[in-house]
Amino acid sequence: MPLLKRCTCGEEMNLGLRTVIFAKKVNINNVPVYHCPVCGRNDVFPGVKEDVGKLVGQLGARPAPGSIPFDQVHEWAGVLSQALHDSESLQAAAIAKAAEARIDQLLDLLLIASSLEDEVWMDEIHTRLSQLSARNVP
Repeated sequence: MPLLKRCTCGEEMNLGLRTVIFAKKVNINNVPVYHCPVCGRNDVFPGVKEDVGKLVGQLGARPAPGSIPFDQVHEWAGVLSQALHDSESLQAAAIAKAAEARIDQLLDLLLIASSLEDEVWMDEIHTRLSQLSARNVP
């Protein structure tokens, strides 16, 4: 069953990965977005909305034209991208499998970073793990 949300028009919105265009110059690709097929409303997934905002803030008022693969800078978007790649639709089971695999990878990296006593790397991994926390999961 696809992950759904109720739209303000009353219809169900589907979760998908979409391109968000900032300042008509920058394409932020693979952003988790709910889309209503009836009224066309789009809502950025709440678990990434703050991070999309931070990214836009970093781009500034006059960004250089380009594209940013959001699934490579945000763990949750990466998990959804992997789940979509593996199952061709965003199904809860595929998302759970992709999330579990990514958490295992990050925990393995955390062990390596810890054994090297690399505090910066450990902090980065903790940040990535926090992006996959339960508050971000639909």
